[in-house]
Amino acid sequence: MVMIIDPQQAGISGNMIVGALVNMGTDPEIVSEIMEHYGSHFGDVKIKIKEVNKSGISATFADVKCSDHEPIAFKKLLNTLDEIRHEMVNSNILKFALNTFKTIAKAESKIHGLNLDEIHFHEVGAADAVADVIGAAFCFNELGFYDNKVYGLPTALGGGRIRIKHGDMTVPAPATLEILKNAPVIGGPEVYELTTPTGAAILINIVDEFSYFYPLITNRRIGYGAGKLDLETPNILRIIKGESPVKTDKVTILETNLDNTTGEIVGNTFNRLLEVGALDVTVLPTITKKNRPGQLLRVVTRPSDCAVVAESIIRETGTLGVRVQPYIHRYIAGRKIVPIKVIINGKEEDVRIKVGMLENEIINYSPEFEDANKISKNTGVPLKDVIKKSDAAFKDFIENKNED
Repeated sequence: MVMIIDPQQAGISGNMIVGALVNMGTDPEIVSEIMEHYGSHFGDVKIKIKEVNKSGISATFADVKCSDHEPIAFKKLLNTLDEIRHEMVNSNILKFALNTFKTIAKAESKIHGLNLDEIHFHEVGAADAVADVIGAAFCFNELGFYDNKVYGLPTALGGGRIRIKHGDMTVPAPATLEILKNAPVIGGPEVYELTTPTGAAILINIVDEFSYFYPLITNRRIGYGAGKLDLETPNILRIIKGESPVKTDKVTILETNLDNTTGEIVGNTFNRLLEVGALDVTVLPTITKKNRPGQLLRVVTRPSDCAVVAESIIRETGTLGVRVQPYIHRYIAGRKIVPIKVIINGKEEDVRIKVGMLENEIINYSPEFEDANKISKNTGVPLKDVIKKSDAAFKDFIENKNED
């Protein structure tokens, strides 16, 4: 399954997320009870979840009414959350909630120049935020968000000015902007604060990858969560659950230009990068600075291996810099290895066939080069003929299997 959080229309807040997730099918009574249970440790909280209409769009509104007992320190908030027990709140839910509050606290710490231990929640009401975060975390768990890929689309921030503890400020609030660093955002479409720090922090912690457009998906379920304000445009957050016909993953692309590196070094670098974790290495002829002929070294790697591979590029080639394109989206076909028998010169030989698949459809197949090359050397049969015989044997294998 694939999940999409779409805050392009009217931004995102904690209660809008809860509303959209309830609209997708979570039980509103259970969600309300859990939100009140956790929020009551920090203030007086009353939750009412109801259906509303926002400019012609039917949506679910999580109405959170609360007042804090007192401003609470970040560390005390975490400790209190860790001590609260509820039979339906598991470790995944609590872990997500704690991480979300850490995101908010780190943003406040950066803005105010304070250590995390000195942070108190003022702008973000503790009871309100706890109710929203725990409610969202519970719904994510119920709908399977933790086990599936989650995409985030650009977030509408709103506009105008807001009044905060430190005075009059332009939208977005400093904490919101800090939390959404490196995530795509857009201004408007209304002159109000559309995205809150709590909503931004929940978004950042649940999304695996941000995209400017909808990925390839078959929609299965759509939820609409309502914001409190009545605007000229629908004040809603849209969340989608669906299926992608093609598997996806994330890769990082590393590049550098080489203009004084010998062929021997480039060849050795090629092999070395594959040894330390590169998924693919390409060397392309190019023209570098001062019109020198050179090579473009391009490496595809997993994000987790990026630092190691980049260091290896620098050490092996002597280049002074490596460009990084992080978290590139990649569609991938399913792959499996099928062992078969091939008759070569009247004798059975073992060959592994690499098979590419989209769902249950075979789209490509070929013998493993090492297997075909070994048979060719041992039998004297040209490699191209071994490959042809292997392809034919696999085709017969599939046809016989389908007949069975």
